Amino acid sequence: MTQTTHTRRSPGTGEPLLSVRDLRVTFQRHGEEAFTAVDGVSFDVRPGQTVGLVGESGCGKSVTSLAIMGLLPARGNRVEGSAVFDGEDLLGLSPSQMRDRRGAEIAMIFQDPLSSLNPVITIGRQVTEVMERHQGLSRKEAMPKAAELLERVGIPDPKARLVNYPHQLSGGMRQRALIAMALACNPRLLIADEPTTALDVTIQAQILALLKELVVDTGTALVMITHDLGVVAGLCDEVNVLYAGKVVERGGRHGLFARPRHPYTVGLLDSIPRLDAPRGEKLSPVPGSVADNLPWTSACAFAPRCSHVVDTCTRETPQWEGDQVVGFRCFNPMGEAR
Repeated sequence: MTQTTHTRRSPGTGEPLLSVRDLRVTFQRHGEEAFTAVDGVSFDVRPGQTVGLVGESGCGKSVTSLAIMGLLPARGNRVEGSAVFDGEDLLGLSPSQMRDRRGAEIAMIFQDPLSSLNPVITIGRQVTEVMERHQGLSRKEAMPKAAELLERVGIPDPKARLVNYPHQLSGGMRQRALIAMALACNPRLLIADEPTTALDVTIQAQILALLKELVVDTGTALVMITHDLGVVAGLCDEVNVLYAGKVVERGGRHGLFARPRHPYTVGLLDSIPRLDAPRGEKLSPVPGSVADNLPWTSACAFAPRCSHVVDTCTRETPQWEGDQVVGFRCFNPMGEAR
């Protein structure tokens, strides 16, 4: 099989490569009440576009990505809705059909490289396995390509690293090795789940620059999952803010940062340290925790933590105001531009 090349396009133009509609994921354990982790999430990703899924831990970002990739446990959960990739609903495919697409057309960079990489298999073997599976290459043919991939993602002395085990690499190099595995077959869609969480600031910047270069050069569609709005500011074209399993605000990067409408988005922005802030100024974290929720079925889940709450927020479910491109879900939205 030959390696696929991408047609260079302007970012965010054309038909969506991935269109997620009303995605719901419910977990059910025997004898316990069902828990809805993802509650009606919808978004589009186009070739050459970077779309962010933003929110605190527990808001449903990673479960959304695992559902799209078909990586949730086989039992104990129910997935509803659709995730149409290039005209085909991924949620309706069999496990063997999804295995044919994972790694080839769709790839994922996981959050923790140390637990994602196999500790008893060399880095070179883990990178070549993808090419052997999806491109029909022999291991001998795939090894030089693996070295090229490691060099492409900035790993020094890549040929020597092929025979290293994960524990012999630094955290930054392990994350780069995961990215090399994801890029091995030139996927059309890449999902990055908090790829810079455990890295120092310098390595974070290098990883983000690498992902940005990938999107620009190849037209790959990128879904960036993060809790860090600083990452969003430098990378994403469109931002989806999730809370308690729902998208509570969506917009372009510049518009959302300039005039956030949902109080949760404002809280996330106010939690970021600013270089232009006066010395000694305190941050304004979002009060409470993500567990302090009301059910979406009868209220706004964010109401117990919201500084902008009104009586309606605890009695009715806020509906989506806007369209598929820009909108929010709030009874008392913020009005002033920042």
